[in-house]
Amino acid sequence: MNKKVDLLNGNIFSSLTGLALPIMVTAMLQMAYNLTDMAWLGFVGSDAVAAVGAAGMYVWLSQGVSALARMGGQVKVAHALGSKRPEEAARYASAALQMGILFALLFGAVSFFGAKPLIGFFGLKHASIVNNAQIYLKITCGLIFFSFLNAIITGIMTAMGDSRTPLFANVVGLVLNIVLNPLLIFGFGPWKGFGVAGSAIATVLAQLIVTLVFLLFLRKDRLLFDKVKIFQRLSWDYRKEIIRIGLPASIQNLIYTSISMILTRFVAGFGDTAVAVLRVGNQIESISWMTADGFAAAINSFIGQNYGAGQYHRVKKGYATAVRLMAVWGLLCTALLIFLPSQIFGVFIHEADVIPLGVRYLVILGVSQMFMCIELTTIGALSGLGRTLLCSVISILFTSARIPLAIILSNTSLGLDGIWWAIAISSIIKGILFFFCFLLVSKKLSKGKRPVVQFHSNIKKV
Repeated sequence: MNKKVDLLNGNIFSSLTGLALPIMVTAMLQMAYNLTDMAWLGFVGSDAVAAVGAAGMYVWLSQGVSALARMGGQVKVAHALGSKRPEEAARYASAALQMGILFALLFGAVSFFGAKPLIGFFGLKHASIVNNAQIYLKITCGLIFFSFLNAIITGIMTAMGDSRTPLFANVVGLVLNIVLNPLLIFGFGPWKGFGVAGSAIATVLAQLIVTLVFLLFLRKDRLLFDKVKIFQRLSWDYRKEIIRIGLPASIQNLIYTSISMILTRFVAGFGDTAVAVLRVGNQIESISWMTADGFAAAINSFIGQNYGAGQYHRVKKGYATAVRLMAVWGLLCTALLIFLPSQIFGVFIHEADVIPLGVRYLVILGVSQMFMCIELTTIGALSGLGRTLLCSVISILFTSARIPLAIILSNTSLGLDGIWWAIAISSIIKGILFFFCFLLVSKKLSKGKRPVVQFHSNIKKV
């Protein structure tokens, strides 16, 4: 059975959902990774959750670093494949992997040797929480190499129309993570557990296995990866094109995470327990945003290939289909968070005095879920057209607005809830703006002219 979905021909709904569903399930599996960690750490206590919450911000920051190679590589590979240039696509894939490996090694070194000041940024008060946060950071980010590699390979395979292989690889990783988490956190029989460190080790081992599964599949690929050469010397032009596409998305992610880190510092001012609430609430909320982000990857590749092929009618219809589906998903998530908050939050935090704080987080953020899903889907669509700079400008501007808004609202009677409202309000505004931006951009697509997509088939290999 062919694992690759034909994105250029046939029914748009079938092509899009055929590619998107495995990606969405993969995103849910990634979410399950995090929720599994939270569920087991919840039995250790809210202090352990707070430690992982602080260190986990740097794991999130790492995704912004890897986004440069992942997004740039995915879009350029999709454009090249859509224009029937597999050799060109392979060179872009090689350049993306080379960049990702370099970034992973640098990020890992900074995280390991700079753990103390990095965790010190959040101003946590309890020494045990600070110590556990440093340990978690050194393990997960110090060995971030496998996570970087998996993200870039997933992006390239998605550009190829293959979302089933990443799904299978992540299923294997999730099963291993579920098995290892309780064993390494609590121990088994004479085996002594490692607590927070055990959770970090389980995550890294699971990512390593995912990488090995990917390598097994890549050896059999004859469309692209048989032409990819990691140690190949490439012209700078390939990296320049990846940077041109990927840098805005990377900066956007880095700034977005940095803003979240600043907000986390504000939250810590309400006590270390509030950080645990933020961590758990964010992971629960990932039910909607990670799924939408997964669907965004699918619409990115769909639009990227059809844009490269000059099939603009499929670009517009593909987006319309995607945004309708994600709007419905967002409304379902809203209902879940608003009507079942205590039941959901109680799975992860068991202290009775902490649960009410988490309930308010879920109810407030629940209001914005549909808009957030539309925002992420549209970012994927615009990025597929190469409009990553536009996405970054809007995202950076209105996500940055969360900081002054959080300061203003948290100094009212809302208190901690004011920070949650700042996040929700900005998501609503961004969702509306991105939707209308795509409508304006799509009107400029010519029905007869081929898009301007830069290729370098005449570049000599050095």
